[in-house]
Amino acid sequence: MHTTTGSDPGQYAAEMGADAKTSAASPGTPAGDAFAVPGFDAVVRLASRSLGVPLVSLVLNGGTAYWFANGNALPAHDPRTLHPLYLEAARSLTSHVVLDTLQDERFRDATLGLAVSPAPIRFFASEPVCTLTGQQIGALCVMDTSPREALTESEQTALRDAASLVGAGVVLRSYLGRTDPITQLPHRYAFFDDLRRHLHDRAPHAWVIAIDVAPVQRFNAFIRAMGHAYADELMRAVASRTLGWIPPDTRLYQVGTTRFAAVLRDHHVLTDTTRLDDLVARLREPFDCLGIPLTIQPGVGLVRIDASELRGGDPLRLVMNASHAAQHSMRGWAVYDRHQDEQHRQEFFLVTELAAALTDRTELDLHYQPRVDLDSGRCVALEALARWHHPTLGPIPPGQFIGLAERAGLMRSLTQWVLEHGVAQLAAWRREGHDIKLSINVSSTDLGADLVGRVQQVAEQHKVGLDMLELEFTESTLIEHSATTRRHLTALRQLGAGIAIDDFGTGYSNLAALRQMPATSLKIDQSFVRGMGTSQHDEAIVRSVAELARNMGFRVVVEGVETPQLYDSVLGMACDEAQGFHIARPMPSAELPAWLAAHPGMPARRWSRYTRV
Repeated sequence: MHTTTGSDPGQYAAEMGADAKTSAASPGTPAGDAFAVPGFDAVVRLASRSLGVPLVSLVLNGGTAYWFANGNALPAHDPRTLHPLYLEAARSLTSHVVLDTLQDERFRDATLGLAVSPAPIRFFASEPVCTLTGQQIGALCVMDTSPREALTESEQTALRDAASLVGAGVVLRSYLGRTDPITQLPHRYAFFDDLRRHLHDRAPHAWVIAIDVAPVQRFNAFIRAMGHAYADELMRAVASRTLGWIPPDTRLYQVGTTRFAAVLRDHHVLTDTTRLDDLVARLREPFDCLGIPLTIQPGVGLVRIDASELRGGDPLRLVMNASHAAQHSMRGWAVYDRHQDEQHRQEFFLVTELAAALTDRTELDLHYQPRVDLDSGRCVALEALARWHHPTLGPIPPGQFIGLAERAGLMRSLTQWVLEHGVAQLAAWRREGHDIKLSINVSSTDLGADLVGRVQQVAEQHKVGLDMLELEFTESTLIEHSATTRRHLTALRQLGAGIAIDDFGTGYSNLAALRQMPATSLKIDQSFVRGMGTSQHDEAIVRSVAELARNMGFRVVVEGVETPQLYDSVLGMACDEAQGFHIARPMPSAELPAWLAAHPGMPARRWSRYTRV
């Protein structure tokens, strides 16, 4: 391992003889940018006097070392060799003390090669240097040409205190010097300063490239599983690989916890896209971090920035849209799409508006779609469907805001709103003499330990029996949460509530999983039902699924019955209930009593083998 010497540690050395630009400890740092830990020279003198050692060094995880002899910085000239054993000790999270290297077979031949110390190092001790958040960035090492018999408790305390001071100094230096303490890369403020300088002094526009290391949730999973030291090493490794790709005169910046950026001088970056393919290929190769291989999910984004766009604009936000989209693409890189960006901004606006609407009593409403029993033709149940009328945008389609609620973590609140308002309305209708049940859609985020209590509390509040309620879960939700779900759903069933498997046929459930679910109803997805008029395959699917579900003891509900022909078809199948536009469209609560009065019943099934006795 090569290191630099002297009071200008900005002249970073290369690791294992590689070019200095690719060193993880010093990526992209010009020689003129000096590394200066505030007060480091004073800490060195204190450590030297307290421990009586002539040599002190701050060794960062990437291999960069800053050397002091007898309290003075070593002169800056040719690099010195740091044996890997010393570097391994410096990267450790624990203290190391070697009283006599000649008596330790590991260090016996581990020479340092320092001209200031022709005699071999006999005593070595190191203490981890950590940031204020506890992230380890290197070690403070003390050395002597004479062996020791022991390191006293006061000396160990002095070394720990010195390492703590250095850690605080590194954080302060990073704050003042605009560098990230882990990768030693210039950070976001330096990026903007340099981008403005580039646009004003050199060119009318620039290409900004951003590299997202991994989706936030996946990166957090790295930390939970392996710790911050592993994540830090991964970021240094990604920086090193990226620096091997960008042009030599280009700086790399760390502009976020998991994001790097650079300003490309090449105005023809999209002319030959094989260069971008090469970068993605490099980043998709496994990384060996602390001896553990890992494959990341990188995303590379590009955006062209004009000088005028810097005034009040945020190029990092723009390029982040592209890099985020690239993470989920096969190619792995993408160019900023203004239309897609506007869509994201609109979605964010709607999410904030939806959160406010959940506390407002006027924007959200429930519509109810009747379900009829095919043996009697009578309406026996209603499905509660949320509707949102925005005060300025007008009606927002459910397919749009339901998905937003799920992605933004608002689905639990929305379900609770539907549950409370729907059950209250059901109670009012039943007091008026309408013998109907209510079906409510429940998302995967609601499948927690408190679901049973939430449903029970609302039912008791409005004096509605739980046997009047049915909870609808999609087929995929029930399968994904099979073990936990069965426990909660069994509890609901024991209290009397019905359980429906919604959108059946669109997921990947198997018969074994279906048999184990404590469901009472199965709703065949409307995509198959609507196709029955034109596709014999769809009709065969609906007929077979209905027969199978009926034989397994489920009550079969057919969705998407939109024509008289479809209604007649399902009358001849093993179906119990039908729902669709031919019967009734979803309607506001105020319209339902009039509909019930005007529609005493649909045509009923004549007796057949499908009639339930």
